[in-house]
Amino acid sequence: QVQLVESGGGLVQPGGSLRLSCEASGYLFSVSTMAWYRQAPGKQRELVASSTYGDIRNYQDSVKGRFTISRDNVKNTVYLQMNSLKPEDTAVYYCNLQVMGTDYWGQGTQVTVSS
Repeated sequence: QVQLVESGGGLVQPGGSLRLSCEASGYLFSVSTMAWYRQAPGKQRELVASSTYGDIRNYQDSVKGRFTISRDNVKNTVYLQMNSLKPEDTAVYYCNLQVMGTDYWGQGTQVTVSS
């Protein structure tokens, strides 16, 4: 059973930075696609960034140049470095692991960007 534990959310001022971490249990991490999603109040969950097991990375247009996804296959951890944060980045951020057609989700971590 795969379990994902996220950390690193919090309150930050506009223009600030945060780094989210997601540690996965299980042996499938290195062959998995890892992703970060977010869901703002009243909105649907949306893909923010993803990293395939070959470390091909994709980003939502609104975060390109500001967010960076990275992974450490030794530590079974995926990161989301978020810079130049904006109020519209406020959301619950979820870690996702996809392997062999199955999705696993973390519990979510709140990111609030406000002055």
